[in-house]
Amino acid sequence: MTGTLVLAGTPIGDVADAPPRLSKELAEADVIAAEDTRRLRRLTQALGVTPGGRVVSYFEGNESARTPELVEELRGGARVLLVTDAGMPSVSDPGYRLVAAAVEHDIKVTAVPGPSAVLTALALSGLPVDRFCFEGFLPRKGGERLSRLREVAEERRTLVYFEAPHRLDDTLAAMAEVFGADRRAAVCRELTKTYEEVKRGPLADLAAWAAEGVRGEITVVVEGAPDSGPEELDAGELVRRVRIREEAGERRKEAIAAVAAEAGLPKRVVFDAVVEAKRSAG
Repeated sequence: MTGTLVLAGTPIGDVADAPPRLSKELAEADVIAAEDTRRLRRLTQALGVTPGGRVVSYFEGNESARTPELVEELRGGARVLLVTDAGMPSVSDPGYRLVAAAVEHDIKVTAVPGPSAVLTALALSGLPVDRFCFEGFLPRKGGERLSRLREVAEERRTLVYFEAPHRLDDTLAAMAEVFGADRRAAVCRELTKTYEEVKRGPLADLAAWAAEGVRGEITVVVEGAPDSGPEELDAGELVRRVRIREEAGERRKEAIAAVAAEAGLPKRVVFDAVVEAKRSAG
């Protein structure tokens, strides 16, 4: 009988935010895989828990090599608890490889939900949160960073990023360049900790603020691109688009409906343009 892989959320700042089930899992797991065993020791001491199983390190440097070892433990019936330094494992932290390997071997995977810097920053940002996408860390090199930002320049959902404090000013300046200086954003620093701070404003203003130096764990939330509304097309362009679709094999009725939807116009407007063009050509 195979074991169970448990992904456990850990506090992102205030240890009092630890989920109640975390202490139980720490005490009962056969194996605890921790991103940093020293930080795990501090956490268990703060919670007053003595780990009941073997503690091993599981971080970016040994993730590939250690994953097969942990899978064997799981296949042998062990309950393996995976914890990272803060937040949920596998969200910009080690864990994805182990989850994927466990799923491949039909091993049960469950979670102890806990604090999330992504959701906390979204809630505090003051920006729309009904739709969002998490982009993790941007590339360190300037050119690659700009390229990644350009990929989502027209994204209408709110964007969430993690960033190192010493790169924050360059990142915000790049965002202002690509997204626009006036695009709204929020820099969330040291969430749930003593010196928690949320700085809100246009990207250009935030970049100037960050140039003075910022410390701590950083999450950046950026407003999505504005809705530009339906594209305004003249009659000639409408006819051209219908013709392209017809040449590709679509029936005229379907082509007119598709072009009308693209342009945000009633189908009758596109139909009349096509009829008039045919009359003029005749």
